[in-house]
Amino acid sequence: MMHLFFWKPFSFSCFLIKIYLFLRMRKRDWVIPPMNVAENHRGPFPQEVVQIRSDADKTKKIFYNITGPGADQPPVGLFTMDRDTGYLYLTQGLDREKQDKYTVSVFSCSFNAEDPMDIVINVIDQNDNKPIFTMSTYMGEVPEASEKGTEVIKVEATDADQPNTDNSDIGYRIMNQKPEQPSPNMFTINPKTGVIRVNEAGLDREKIPEYELQVQAADMKGEGLTALTKVIIKVTDSNDHAPVFTQPEEYAGTVEENKVDALVVKMEVTDGDEPHTPAWNAKFSIINGDPGNLFTVKTGTNKQEGIITTAKGLDFERTSKHTLLVTVVNEAPFAPSVQLVTSTATVVVTVKDVNEPPIFETEEKHVSKSENLAVNSTVVQYTASDPDTGRKQKVMYKILKDPAGWFGIDKDTGVIKVRNQMDRESSFVKEEKYTALIGAYDDDQIPATGTGTLIIKLEDVNDNAPVVEDRSFQVCNKKPAHQLLTVTDKDGPGFTSPYSVNIKDSSTKANWTAVMNNNKTGIILTLIRELESGFYKVIMTVSDNQGLSQVSTVTVEVCDCTGEEVTCREKVIAGSNLPVILGILGGVLLLLMLVLLLLLLANKNKPKKEQPLLLDKDVRDDIFFYDEEGGGEEDQDYFDLGVLHRGLDNRPHVFRDEVAPVFQYQPVVYKPRPANPEDIGGFIDDNLKAADNDPTAPPYDSLLVFDYEGGGSEAGSISSLNSSSDGDQDYDCLSDWGPRFKKLADMYGGGDDDMM
Repeated sequence: MMHLFFWKPFSFSCFLIKIYLFLRMRKRDWVIPPMNVAENHRGPFPQEVVQIRSDADKTKKIFYNITGPGADQPPVGLFTMDRDTGYLYLTQGLDREKQDKYTVSVFSCSFNAEDPMDIVINVIDQNDNKPIFTMSTYMGEVPEASEKGTEVIKVEATDADQPNTDNSDIGYRIMNQKPEQPSPNMFTINPKTGVIRVNEAGLDREKIPEYELQVQAADMKGEGLTALTKVIIKVTDSNDHAPVFTQPEEYAGTVEENKVDALVVKMEVTDGDEPHTPAWNAKFSIINGDPGNLFTVKTGTNKQEGIITTAKGLDFERTSKHTLLVTVVNEAPFAPSVQLVTSTATVVVTVKDVNEPPIFETEEKHVSKSENLAVNSTVVQYTASDPDTGRKQKVMYKILKDPAGWFGIDKDTGVIKVRNQMDRESSFVKEEKYTALIGAYDDDQIPATGTGTLIIKLEDVNDNAPVVEDRSFQVCNKKPAHQLLTVTDKDGPGFTSPYSVNIKDSSTKANWTAVMNNNKTGIILTLIRELESGFYKVIMTVSDNQGLSQVSTVTVEVCDCTGEEVTCREKVIAGSNLPVILGILGGVLLLLMLVLLLLLLANKNKPKKEQPLLLDKDVRDDIFFYDEEGGGEEDQDYFDLGVLHRGLDNRPHVFRDEVAPVFQYQPVVYKPRPANPEDIGGFIDDNLKAADNDPTAPPYDSLLVFDYEGGGSEAGSISSLNSSSDGDQDYDCLSDWGPRFKKLADMYGGGDDDMM
């Protein structure tokens, strides 16, 4: 690399020579002696370092110059050269810790001069730096009772002088120790590594918890420049004190038998180590007297207390007294340099006898019985024994829990019998099993009761007939869809499907067919003829595979529609068709008025009867035919109302069940007028029912007229029977007038709910 340098004006020719020398490659003819310069030289300056000479200066004039760091590069001017003589001078003192050597290039400013030569100037080290510790204060710890040679801490110092020379070779020593007990030389330090170790035994935290050391570091192998630091050593606690029971004699405790986690005794200890440290915290254990692991011991929350409790229930009849040997140690192991003795204590446990409940032979008694086991039959004998053998008590029995109330038990023997009939299909039976809780108690002053569980698996019998689940549905009366009815049976497998079905009534068979589906678990019910819309009952007998049967009734609403899409027409009230029904009612009323008018005209020419119709009685007491509604009480004095009774004795009866309406020509019997006025109410009801079932009754071809009821009437005229002002009218009575008015009742009958 070419470097440009600033030269004096008269040295321009040397500058050209310098460039020329860099381009030439010639063998060097320089004579260079070794050069070392000590640092921190105090002068005078400039200080002559060395003379550079060329062997060509005998034949020609040579001019010398230097270049490089310390000459014409930073630090500039540290080195200079006499251009005529070739002497190299140092202008100021050097510092090896800043730079330990310099390399400059010397060249001659003449033609045919030699190639430049690099000169290395080494700075010789002087001991001008003292050691420095890495920390001003060191903190260390050492357990008490530590053995000699135990490492505590390491200190370290550095020296800026030349490595691996005496100037940087550091030696360490402990200058003093505070306090000096139990010995002034409790610690020692390695002079080369600075590791501090325990020098003598006897460290005791309880006596001296902390030491302070003054440590020196010196170069020249410990004899040169020095530095000091402080080392604080904290003596930590070690387990050099064993815990000791506060009660030297044995401990005693009493506990009732059969109790678990019952407190037996508490034992306290003391320890000389630092509180709440592993060397102070106590740890207890039972080392003898408990082969059955009946007891447990744990440390209390204060870490200085042992608590013994029962891990299992004790048995007074087996052992009334237990003797335990308990030992205590610390969480931390004992210090190896201290010979400690483990403390032990004896605990005597007395078991207190209590009245124990009887114990059943097994906690669960499993039996299998038929669900139709006869009442008073024996189910099982379930017995218990009393563990209190020394008390010689009597054991008796009772039922503690019997949800269905099926059982009774002999108090003295424990024999369980059937009190009420069992049922496998009961809601109290789960997965064919019924559970009862049996108690056994003794005759102590305060009885103790033991419990046992009786589990009975009920064997199934065929005691439930199949039933039809779907009790109502709708169907169209034209091309109706088949209806699949679900059959269920509470009995178990073997007493259920395949089922069979039969319709016994011949009239029902004429309209319906009922057959089982392919897997014999459901009924296919089909309407086989067109019926008038309405409600019908289909009565079927369904049997299981054992022949047990039951009659099931299904209510079917037959609607006036076609196919599977069932649409039943709703009743219409108070709507746009209201004028129609009002017109019909008006026509009926007009007809009644015309009939009354004819009767009046027919009887007008007849002579008036002299004798009153009713004698010596209140006109309100006797009613001749209460199922007749004449023109009024006064009309009977002039007209013969007997004509209105024609045809009442030979009229057909209409009824509807599950079949289409047919006529039966038995006469409807109307009861005669009672002699006793107190029977008038029953007379009215009976004849009203007869009239409701009479197809020839109004509005067909005759009228029922009430007979004469006195000389005057408190009732208003028929015109007072108009509809209420709010428009509400009850037309349900039209359904009672026979099949011809039923359609009218369906269209205009109903209540407010039907209008929604």
